[in-house]
Amino acid sequence: MNLDTAADLDRAPHGSSDDPDLLDFSANTNPEVPEGVEAVYREAFADARSYPAEPPAAFREAAAGYVGCDPEAVIPAPGGLAAIRAAVALAVDPGDTALVPAPSFGEYAREVRLEGGEPAFVSAAEVLDADPSDHALAVVCTPNNPTGDAYDRAALERFAARCREADTLLLVDEAFLGFTDRPSLAGTEGVVVARSLTKLFGLPGIRTGFAVATGEVGAALSNARRPWNLSAPALATGAYCMRREEFIIETRERVRTERARMGEALAERYDVSPSDAPFLLVDVGATGRSAEAVVVTARERGVAVRDATTFRGLDSHVRVAVRRPAENDRLLAALGVGDAETADAAATDDTAEAAAADDTAEAAATDDTTTDPEGDDV
Repeated sequence: MNLDTAADLDRAPHGSSDDPDLLDFSANTNPEVPEGVEAVYREAFADARSYPAEPPAAFREAAAGYVGCDPEAVIPAPGGLAAIRAAVALAVDPGDTALVPAPSFGEYAREVRLEGGEPAFVSAAEVLDADPSDHALAVVCTPNNPTGDAYDRAALERFAARCREADTLLLVDEAFLGFTDRPSLAGTEGVVVARSLTKLFGLPGIRTGFAVATGEVGAALSNARRPWNLSAPALATGAYCMRREEFIIETRERVRTERARMGEALAERYDVSPSDAPFLLVDVGATGRSAEAVVVTARERGVAVRDATTFRGLDSHVRVAVRRPAENDRLLAALGVGDAETADAAATDDTAEAAAADDTAEAAATDDTTTDPEGDDV
């Protein structure tokens, strides 16, 4: 990591609202947590009186079963972003370039820049057709954030093969793959998979995740990992959550059903991107209102939605999470769709509020995100 680069680099914007009066649809975390996880966390206090096991075998075994790989290939990390940082630091040297999708998670480009590299942006829809030659690293996010589309497994494998031929490390961010029944690329030669336990298990404050890599890359990541890099409670709760198969199945079904229902309702008024993720990307441009105005109006109606215009290449979009059915109904009402009477009233209010909301949007949007002048986002 370069001192001058780190000192000058802006933070990437993130979703999430800390306002207790708002129902938060701006962050893509599960509103449910596995039954019994709080007790596991509390019981881990006794283990926290001593250093965690090193290496953390129980966690690695649970992670291996969760994604279908060898436990020796699992590198525990305090969150998916820590796994991403480790992979980028291993692959990128000053002056290198990295193939980075856009629009996508803003931290990829930031991590590349922190190592003195330069992101080479390519459309997220076309990233698997890009030439990885001459790049130190290629990045894929599946399902992609914020568009929500997951890539075909065969196409991913073909791209991974081309990356191996080009001697380009492939980083696959599977932060949202657990919401689908698609298999992980974990254990594939020449690929580093990054997994987060934040999203699926609804525990963003317990920083738990892992990388999966094999061969020389796996050995290097394992050797570079700091000892005791996860706390005893994080290891215990992470291992417990990854074994909750019934919870995972129920979450996938709820998200699938509610996402379809929300998408159909939102499409009455907006352009909605198809999604395999626990969120929907919504283009509000056809309504004649700005994304910032929609964000402000939603806040006034008690709902936080994600201003997606700070993602590279998006200029009229918001992103909304998929939550519980009753909560999703509140979102639909806030955006003027769904129940006919509520939607008509909300639409009328929107017309009256549009001018005022546009005037105040920039200040309100700044409350929820920090704009990155490079246009990269989270």
